[in-house]
Amino acid sequence: MLKPLLKTTGLAVLLASLLAGCSSGSSSPGASSTAKEDDNSPVTFSYYMFSSGKKDTLASETTIGKELQKQTGVDFKLEYLVGDSATKAGVMIASGDYPDVIASSGEMSKLLDAGAYIPLDDLIEKYGPNIKKVYGPYFDKMRNPEDGKIYALPYTANQGEYSGSPNIGGGAFWIQRSVLKEFNYPKITTLDEYFDLIEDYKEKHPTVDGAETIGFVSLAGVANNFFTLQNPAMHLAGYPNDGGVMVDMQTHVARTVSGTEEQKRWIKKLNEINAKGLLDPESFTMNKDQYLAKLTSGRVLGYFNYAWQVGDATKNLLAAGIDEKRYAPLPIVFDKSIKDQYIDPPGFVNNYATGITVNAKDPERIIKYFDNLLKEENQILIQWGIKDQTYSVDEKGRYYYANDEQRKIHDDVELGRKFGFTYFSNDWPRYGGESTLSDGNAFNPGNQPEVVAGTYTEGDKKFLDAYGIKTFSELFNKPEERPWFPAWSIALEQGSPEQVFTTKSDDIQRKYLPEMILSAPSNFDNLWNAYMAEFSKLDKAGYEKKMTEVIQNRVAGKW
Repeated sequence: MLKPLLKTTGLAVLLASLLAGCSSGSSSPGASSTAKEDDNSPVTFSYYMFSSGKKDTLASETTIGKELQKQTGVDFKLEYLVGDSATKAGVMIASGDYPDVIASSGEMSKLLDAGAYIPLDDLIEKYGPNIKKVYGPYFDKMRNPEDGKIYALPYTANQGEYSGSPNIGGGAFWIQRSVLKEFNYPKITTLDEYFDLIEDYKEKHPTVDGAETIGFVSLAGVANNFFTLQNPAMHLAGYPNDGGVMVDMQTHVARTVSGTEEQKRWIKKLNEINAKGLLDPESFTMNKDQYLAKLTSGRVLGYFNYAWQVGDATKNLLAAGIDEKRYAPLPIVFDKSIKDQYIDPPGFVNNYATGITVNAKDPERIIKYFDNLLKEENQILIQWGIKDQTYSVDEKGRYYYANDEQRKIHDDVELGRKFGFTYFSNDWPRYGGESTLSDGNAFNPGNQPEVVAGTYTEGDKKFLDAYGIKTFSELFNKPEERPWFPAWSIALEQGSPEQVFTTKSDDIQRKYLPEMILSAPSNFDNLWNAYMAEFSKLDKAGYEKKMTEVIQNRVAGKW
């Protein structure tokens, strides 16, 4: 993790640091810099999320936000990323114009390096009993190694017993169920089998409702989602999502995914299917809304994504009620001898987190809001909602959805936004998604067996019966323990050789991978060689050495 010191990035940044507290943008003028213990006077803070796909709103315009406002007097103006996250972070840093709170996603290192966040240790000690209860076991993993202070609260502090999901919430190769039905639900495990099946179906059904059937589509054209083109290579080789590296289970030595034979095999396969007309050429040009619209159109037969990237499309397809047009997750690998590892093992991410900025006028009110949010009853509120309105409790104390009305509030996109589930599901201090509540119920309704069983449609049941399983996750291998996981949470200091490597490597991949995929197959090897020639100029060995060092330290308990 980076030093929380102000670097020489321009006079504006220096001034912003010196004048911190004099101006805080959207904070209420009535906010006091020394909040009283019982101060519930109205105040509104600005809260910026480096995540996309949600509409800006006031927290109080949702049921959850309104309830939390009643408890604390605090409201938040919620703003979400539009465009490129690195560009937005750079503009913030150059101007020193920070909102009161920032949920960092992948920009934590830059923001820390620029001195955007204040240390939270004293605030937690004075106002954070629930913060200490939830995050206490993780404090050593959260501290900045340069000064030992805590600057942000991560999104993944798992509580209680580990609660795995019966469904697939992470990465998978997804396939339209009509394809599987057409061929009597075959068991397919390899990449060749996957695309052969799609090709056979597309030949039999070249159009859908008068529009051309799309064999496979990618979200690679969206800057912050380019990893969905990069990551399949590691999954196909039998590794979980460790970001830019694949880690040997015995030696804990990391090697980069880029420039490997695994990546070449994956990209060359996309080149082959493109030549056959199976790949949507707009994969590298359309925005996310256009991508999600294609998934809901019924035309797309297959795609690779992490489930959280396409939640709105998934819900819209469910609402449409046409099971055959919905998608099923498959643990596709290169060869049958490879053991899939798509399901993430338990892990801790310390650099996707929420922090209070140097421009916040009233950090005490904000930290008290976060502490109140972390009360278990409020964690139940943001995930389950209100008892007898959005969930029910049976005679054994188990949470479930008693009727379609309750379930719909969780599943319907607009109702989920109105209630607040959409806005409070991520980017806040919260329990980790695999947590178990103190009464034994799952924190995440999607991990609750009673909920999952009640949400399966007739089409779901037919699919599960066809494969002789009870839940979708049973198609996948169970995760192996990886005490360093995930490696993508390793923060590389801005300007360091390792950080420069990742930036330049991504730039080279953005330049060459789409070109390789869309080129004539006869030109693929020439482009791959040109790609590797540029890639060989980078300090790959230094990057792998650094990643291996940090991973081995984590295995030894040194975070």
